[in-house]
Amino acid sequence: MGKRLFVSVVAVLLLAGVVLAGEEGKAKEGTWSGWVTDTMCGAKGQKASHADCATKCVKEMGAKWALYNDADGKVYMLEPQDKAAPHAGQQVKVKGTVEGTTIKVSSIEMAEKKEGEKKPSF
Repeated sequence: MGKRLFVSVVAVLLLAGVVLAGEEGKAKEGTWSGWVTDTMCGAKGQKASHADCATKCVKEMGAKWALYNDADGKVYMLEPQDKAAPHAGQQVKVKGTVEGTTIKVSSIEMAEKKEGEKKPSF
């Protein structure tokens, strides 16, 4: 009897681990706000004046387009890359699914300006 109980408990624990691992690997839909930067500069690129540098890093140095997410302070690579390129150095809102540190972009648009926020001067 004790052996059956032990085997049953082990089986339940293994099954629970498999289920939890499967949930963790799934893509999660959401919306993220932040700056379009590159993977080399990451958080340092969270400003409009970084657009030219980010473009150079992507085109000439092998970096990838990324989003610096204001909310969690993380840098997410954006896929497909061609959707991010026109938004270099811009504050945006990205919709899509996240897998690990990559956001599969379904849409990307300029973030709305908050009331009282000044436009950057160039």
